[in-house]
Amino acid sequence: MDTWAGVAQTILNGFNRHYSLFRQYSREGKECFEHADWMRAAKVSRERIQGYEKRVQETVDSIHREFPEAGKNNELWPRIKIVFIGKLMDHLQAECAETFYNSVACRVLHRDYYKSEYIFWRPAISTQHLEGSKPTYRSFYPGSDGLRHSLLDILTGFGLKTGYENLRRDVRYLERAILEHRSVDWKAKPNYQIQVLDSLFYRNKAAYVVGRMINGDVIQPFVIPVLRNEDETAAVDALLMQQKDVAILFSFSRAYFLVDMEVPSAYVRFLLSIMPRKSMVDLYAMLGLQKQAKTLFYREMQHHLSHSRDNFQIAPGVRGMVMLVFTLPSFSFVFKLIRDRFDPPKTSSRQQVEEKYLLVKHHDRVGRLADTLEYSNVAIPLDRIDPKLLQELQEEAADSIETDGRMLVIKHVYIERRMEPLDNYLAHASKADRKLAIRDYGYAIRDLAGANIFPGDMLKKNFGVTRHGRIVFYDYDEICYITECNFRRVPPARDYNDVISDTPWYSVEEDDVFPETFGPFFFADRKDMSYFKRDHAELMTAAWWKQVKEDILSGSQADVFPYRKKRRFRFRYGGEA
Repeated sequence: MDTWAGVAQTILNGFNRHYSLFRQYSREGKECFEHADWMRAAKVSRERIQGYEKRVQETVDSIHREFPEAGKNNELWPRIKIVFIGKLMDHLQAECAETFYNSVACRVLHRDYYKSEYIFWRPAISTQHLEGSKPTYRSFYPGSDGLRHSLLDILTGFGLKTGYENLRRDVRYLERAILEHRSVDWKAKPNYQIQVLDSLFYRNKAAYVVGRMINGDVIQPFVIPVLRNEDETAAVDALLMQQKDVAILFSFSRAYFLVDMEVPSAYVRFLLSIMPRKSMVDLYAMLGLQKQAKTLFYREMQHHLSHSRDNFQIAPGVRGMVMLVFTLPSFSFVFKLIRDRFDPPKTSSRQQVEEKYLLVKHHDRVGRLADTLEYSNVAIPLDRIDPKLLQELQEEAADSIETDGRMLVIKHVYIERRMEPLDNYLAHASKADRKLAIRDYGYAIRDLAGANIFPGDMLKKNFGVTRHGRIVFYDYDEICYITECNFRRVPPARDYNDVISDTPWYSVEEDDVFPETFGPFFFADRKDMSYFKRDHAELMTAAWWKQVKEDILSGSQADVFPYRKKRRFRFRYGGEA
């Protein structure tokens, strides 16, 4: 076999193995849900993320072993790419295979050869009309078959071994929610139907039916969360039919779904139809294909750079002691580099900071931790960098950058969705919005604690406000697991000298945490603190944190719902059948 054909086939074999295992992990989500095995579900999700790098490295090792000339003669790669394209003509995951090819090629090639003739800067294969061995979604026709009958078929059509606690009640609840959502002048059109994706979406402790309702030229989301009960039955918890609710469900601050997809591009197209404001970057990431999301983001960034004129500049807000943060005002992302040196009292190392970001990547983010895209060797034009930013990069992050001609190459960078820092937001928010933000700030801390995450540095500058008004944490250099902390009460002062002392009068070990001292980190303003205490006074007691820790150690997993309480049927309809 010719070298180029052998290398191309080796890369494709590596990808096919990766995606086969990806689907296997995704299918395990169903078993975890059926057995309420939430610890296993978290492990499966983590192993699925880690699997990509393992398959890439295996493929690189195979190329070096079987085709050593491919690592020495870069001129082979344009031909390798052409052969590889030919092998993707009928491939059901062609776009993901191209990304896998790039990952392998960039490990073998020198950076000088990251060019379009060597790797896929643009997609070569269209995925617009890919069809798998079976339809991506199923269609139901309430107009002819009846709404209740269609809903019954939807709920029972996924082959869950878990029986429903009260299927009749759940169908009635769904029917009632649909009727309430209709406008007064609603009429069924000839194309009235409900289309539901063929695979359930699993995450945390829930399974989601994801679909859309079509009537005339109106397309609405149709998402049903299904929960497991303690008696091993299942129950429908809500019906989400508003774009905002579904957008929050697919938020970048949540863990990736476990979903079995034969044709991922078809799933993304379907999801875009019910969440048109979402980008393909977001959706590929939420489906667990974060490497494909990285590829699409990089293409979007390059396209944006060629169609804009503003410069990268230091991000507004309080300067970070660990991360150097900059942004492009016309682009809704921030870029974060680890500083060469950390200001006191920070004592972490670069490796420890990287480990914290990896922890967040693998952990359930419960809607309160921002997802990051991690890149190596990102090149941006020097003439698009504000002089003040360039100076700070050279002074504070010289180990992470180098100049290559007219480009600045960033060796390692994290990229996140841009949010307004909470302290900035509160400075101009209306009284009503201020109260809501303060309240949600407390709920963000609670949700993180329930997911076994202690934020560490809980200053408001480390939290951001999303476009939906949710509070999200994004500074990870001090986070740790709740179970690693020792929560203590502050011992009583022995005398007046203890009270006025600048240093604690009690011993403090490395993992000790004193919730009674959180007040200044939360709110110095008395009025803001009074708002906070109305809902969250217990966050400043060691007893509350100890109880959370005990619950986690006992195997309990907190319920965190990615939709509003008023959407839940148990609160919406109570005990009505």
